[in-house]
Amino acid sequence: MKGTRKLLLILLATVIAAIFLLPLVWMISTSFKNDFEALAGQMNFIPKKPTIENYMEGLSGELMNVPIVRWITNSLSVGVIGTAIVLLIDSMAAFALARLSDLPFKRTLFAMFVASLMIPGVLTFLPMYMEFNALGLINTYSALILPYTAGAFGVFLLYQFFISFPKEIEEAARIDGANKWQIYSRILLPASVSIMVTLGIFTFMGIYNDFVWPLYATTSPEMRTITAGIALMAQGSYTQAYGKLMAMTTIATLPVLIVFILGQRSFVRAITQAGVK
Repeated sequence: MKGTRKLLLILLATVIAAIFLLPLVWMISTSFKNDFEALAGQMNFIPKKPTIENYMEGLSGELMNVPIVRWITNSLSVGVIGTAIVLLIDSMAAFALARLSDLPFKRTLFAMFVASLMIPGVLTFLPMYMEFNALGLINTYSALILPYTAGAFGVFLLYQFFISFPKEIEEAARIDGANKWQIYSRILLPASVSIMVTLGIFTFMGIYNDFVWPLYATTSPEMRTITAGIALMAQGSYTQAYGKLMAMTTIATLPVLIVFILGQRSFVRAITQAGVK
């Protein structure tokens, strides 16, 4: 009975995995097809005449006035800088809420952080756009980076780890003469590497994959991110150039895939630590 149940679960997991992987396989397969074969609409995952011209034209910048490489560079730059700032600010805020006994209104502040998680991002989109427009920051890197520089989710995630950290270690450090900054930077941060990497993965993926804000916060082709660039490309003269569009989408997917693969061990370790606690 247990063997049958285990087999059914494996089959179910395989079906679910296949459903999720099917669009990815179809995207990669279409990226190696010419436009005529891609428009044929036949359910063939293996191209009849594989070609890499779609990738060569995309990387050389022949598909648009601005090279695709510039869009990817913008996305990577915004993602890396935004993630670094989020990790710094969120970890400091979580440390203050979890470990500083003299911080006033700790419970109220934490409740406000948690409550902000329930506010849909679409409600803050227009006020944020009007604010950046009034400051003259539209179509700048500041407009692409600043909206991601802190998040309540990261504060909540790190708070749960910091609040459960043994107080005895912190007290021993204070006896040895460590101040608050040293306890934060030399004790808690090294102990929370797995959690920080997990938060970094989620943050980078969220920033890199964001579409709506970069689309409206940039006006010139040079400032586009890869998501906004491909979207505009799909609405222009390459509406039916499925092979080229899929090639660009495949290239855009690689950085996020590489980041997730490199951080997978820390991601699993963070989940394990949370489960044990």
